[in-house]
Amino acid sequence: MVNYAAVIDATKCVDCRNCVIVCKDTYALNDYPPYSAGMPFEGQKWIHVENLERGTYPKVKFTSYPVLCQQCDDPPCVAAATGGAVYKRDDGIVIIDPVKSKGQQQIVDSCPYGVIFWNDDAQIPQKCTFCAQRLDQGEIPRCVMACPVDAIKIGDYTQIMRNAAKYGPAQYHPEYKTQPRALYIGLPKTFITGALVDSSGECLKGARVIATDTTTKAVVGDTMSDPFGDFWFDGLDVNKTYSITISAAGNTKTTSVTLSTNTNLGDIQL
Repeated sequence: MVNYAAVIDATKCVDCRNCVIVCKDTYALNDYPPYSAGMPFEGQKWIHVENLERGTYPKVKFTSYPVLCQQCDDPPCVAAATGGAVYKRDDGIVIIDPVKSKGQQQIVDSCPYGVIFWNDDAQIPQKCTFCAQRLDQGEIPRCVMACPVDAIKIGDYTQIMRNAAKYGPAQYHPEYKTQPRALYIGLPKTFITGALVDSSGECLKGARVIATDTTTKAVVGDTMSDPFGDFWFDGLDVNKTYSITISAAGNTKTTSVTLSTNTNLGDIQL
């Protein structure tokens, strides 16, 4: 039997929201028993796109990524439901029964990710089903079909994770400890950036810049400054100290940075 999982690549998402539109087009007022009743036109997005802006002008990074039901292996919604209103299929998909869940608003409150919604008209909780009715027919979920940059993949757990392993997929909010089956590539972390200038104040292109974790002595980044003299090290951890070493034309400069937030070192003359 197939065990389903999702991998979402935040480095590819372009915030087009095709996934949001096609999900609404598929499920608004359309029933797919026994998995879901019709989604209302307003008030629900079974998949939505998070936007995160990091840093301060002029050194800013913008990231977007879709968020949907995490299909947890330890789902709080199952524990909160009564009468078998929420269950996990053998293939890993968590389903809210649209009949048994009537009146059980506590199911909405149980989800730490905020991806379960209350239907006032039907008096039921609702969420993404991974398009279970399509998967049952050998078809792919609509959000996967609609994504123009292949940022969403839903398929066999083993194959999905094997293909994503080299990118280091991570949990969205691991502190929730729900063992989600939706994992993410490129979730935003913390960055160090700066701009290099030469002795005359002109942009310094092609200088080598190395970032080293001062505790482990591991090199965590090795890059060259771009035509504007800029360099970036993203994906760093807060509460760590990094050594930044800049080299060009026989000159070397080293500075130390203890990260508490995204950090712009400003103009650095070499």
